[in-house]
Order: sequence, then structure tokens, then C-alpha cells
Amino acid sequence: DKKEAIKLAINAGIDMSMDPYDWKFCTLLKELVEEGEVPMSRIDDAVSRVLRLKYRLNLFEKPYYDSKDFPLFGSAQHAAAALQAAEESLVLLKNTDGILPLAKGKKLLITGPNANSMRTLNGGWSYSWQGDRADEHAVAYNTILEAFTHKFGADNIIYEAGVTYKKGGNWWEEDAPEIEKAVAAAANADYIVACIGENSYCETPGNLTNLTLSQNQLDLVKALAKTGKPIILILNEGRPRLIADIEPLAKAVVNIMLPGNYGGDALANLVAGDANFSGKLPFTYPKEINSLITYDYKPCEHIGQQMEGAYNYDAQVSVQWAFGYGLSYTTFAYSNLKVDKPNFTADDVLTFTVDVKNTGNRIGKESVLLFSSDLVASLTPDIRRLRAFEKVELKPGETKTVTLKLKASDLAFVGYDGKWILEKGDFRIQAGDRILNVACTDTKKWETPNK
Repeated sequence: DKKEAIKLAINAGIDMSMDPYDWKFCTLLKELVEEGEVPMSRIDDAVSRVLRLKYRLNLFEKPYYDSKDFPLFGSAQHAAAALQAAEESLVLLKNTDGILPLAKGKKLLITGPNANSMRTLNGGWSYSWQGDRADEHAVAYNTILEAFTHKFGADNIIYEAGVTYKKGGNWWEEDAPEIEKAVAAAANADYIVACIGENSYCETPGNLTNLTLSQNQLDLVKALAKTGKPIILILNEGRPRLIADIEPLAKAVVNIMLPGNYGGDALANLVAGDANFSGKLPFTYPKEINSLITYDYKPCEHIGQQMEGAYNYDAQVSVQWAFGYGLSYTTFAYSNLKVDKPNFTADDVLTFTVDVKNTGNRIGKESVLLFSSDLVASLTPDIRRLRAFEKVELKPGETKTVTLKLKASDLAFVGYDGKWILEKGDFRIQAGDRILNVACTDTKKWETPNK
């Protein structure tokens, strides 16, 4: 029951309860202390931790901040940083025949329910709880439609949503579709920019029973594809909505996720080629409803690109795009992956270096991701784990040596006995398409949660 749940939570180390709709937590916890089920020392520990943080934040002397304390808030410097952050976060997932960047002077049909919405760019927990007031409060910023209009010129932009979200309705509700209007408008366009995804949401009101994109939006893209005009899919979503049946219909796919107020401008800059894509996918994008998988999956979860020696019980998982995937308008080549300590112990720090070259014809940034794989362990190891990363900017033909450091103790895992353990054995390290092996020469076990 709830009382037992409170006992378990507090004794496990929970210092705060965020249960705003039920005051029984207070009375039940008091009863638990009086009954000796929760020691007073645990209460003192939790309270002192909360008070300590409040003192560090100076909340007793200054419980509220004054905007004068932050003269740069909302400044041009912050705007530039927000734009750069968005440009470097958007992920180019597909670019068939190099259709992007789009040539200037072409007619663009901007369509889809996310094309003219600040709410969808910001998501929930932004201007309001569900994000529903973003369109009201973020009018000074550009939607995707507005940003493309500024970038490519009003004479080159045609707007017909085809599908729209209900105003004032719940996040999942859509108006009756007007797909035929979007299809008719496509006749006068050279390219179709279909902005699809989901409306803003958060917490329980945004819970889903499945990840399939709405039928209206799927129908919109399928109908537009029949026009023969090339489609650029823009995925504006907080979760990976399934698009396997429409992805083949698109020449290009860009996942913008929830990029904030400058997301529309960032997307326009990237699609026009005034900036270069450098974002990497921060999760594994599933292809099917039963193919949800973490990026550090187990050996029995086969996704088609297994490490040598991995096994599979026909547990085929269908992945649309893998964690860490992301294209650029240029290309990069990796070479000379090296480590200073091919044999190490738990107390060592490993220093890896790898050369990265821009082999394309334009400047670009590359996120260098360092993965580790524990080849044999007493507990079934993950296929790979991201251990370090560094982003570098390279001019065409330029090569840079990237240095990545890794504490050997970070290769440990929690064993059957609940203790951290780093076992003697081999590890495989990968950066780009370069792979090398390192070996732990001694097993070490320790208790502390922070290893």
C-alpha cells in the first residue's frame, strides 16, 4: 500500500516527495517514524541534504532572483548561442542524391501540422505545462514556415498544412484533414517540405499507447508522394514516432526533435546550406512498434550490426536509424586509433587518440564518439557503451588528432552481489570505423556507488 511504498522509498534514500495532490504522505511518514519503521536519522539525513543545497544556492538570503542580476538574459549573445545549439543539434538522417541543401530560387510547399507552430518547436514544460501557450508567448520568434519564408523569399513559399492540430484541444487531437488542398498546392512547387510529428505534451496527458504517427499525417505524406514532387520530411517530435511506411517516399529526412525558439531559423539555415549538419541521433530510432531497444543492447538483441562473437536467438530488432547516426554535407575519415595503455588496471586513466579528416569539399563539424565493448563478463555485457565524445570542426582536406580520456574504473559494472567490479579481460574500443583491443590485467571490486 502507499504507506509501505513511502517506507521503502525513504529508507532507500529518497529525500523529497513531489506528490502535490495527496497530503497523506506527510501523515503516513510521521506514523512510520513513530512506529520505528523509518529511523529519525534518515529524516535528519534527508532534511540536512535539502537544507544544505538551499544554503549553497543562498535561498534563505535571496529566495527570488531579480532580472537585473542577469543582464545578458534574452540578449543577442544568448540568441546566437540558442541558434548555434539548434543548428548543431538537428540531425540529417537521409539525403538521397544530395538533394539538400536546396537550391535557391525554387518553389517550396511547406505543409504538415508542425509547419507553423511555436508550440511544437518548444514542447511541454516550456512556456506552460503542456506547452500550449508557446504560440501566444513566442510570437517574436519564427515558426518553420516563417523562417523558410525569410530565408527563401515569400514568392518561393506555398503554405497548405493539410493536417492541423485542434486549437485548445488535447495534444493528440487533429482537425478534419484537408489533404486534397495540400496535394493541389504541390502542383506549383518544386519541392515539398512536410513538417510532421506530434504536438507539445508532457507527463501523463502525453502518454502514448503506441508510437505510430497519426493516420492523418501518414495519409498526407502518401498523398503528396503520388504527385512525384521530391519530399523532405521534417520530424518535429519529442519521441521517435514510427515512419517506416513513409520514409521510403522521402528524398531527405531531418529530425529536429524539440529545438526551441530558434529551431525554425536553424532548420532554414541548414536546409539552405548556410550552415552544415553535425547533429547525431541521441537514441536508437525504431522501425517497428515492437522494436524499441536501448543503444547499449544485449548480445541476444540482434540489430544487424553485431560485434564479432555476439550470439542471437532470432531476436531480430528492426531499427530505422542507430544511436549516434547523423549525416553531414561533407564526409569524414578516421585513422590511427591508438591508446597509451593497451594493458591497464582499475586505477589507470586511458588516453585514446584518433585522426579525423574532412574528406569532403566544405567545412563541417564531426562528433567523435568513443564506444567500449566488454567482450566477456560474468554478467551478460552490453554490446557497447558510449564512453567519451568530442566535436571538432574541420576544413576540407584538414586532419585533426582528437584525444579522448577514459577512466578504467568507468568500465566496471554492478555484479550479482551489488558491488562494482572491473574484471580481468579484453575490451573492444571503437571510434568511427576504427577498432582496437585493450586488456584489463587484474580484477577489482569495490562498494561505493560512485566507484
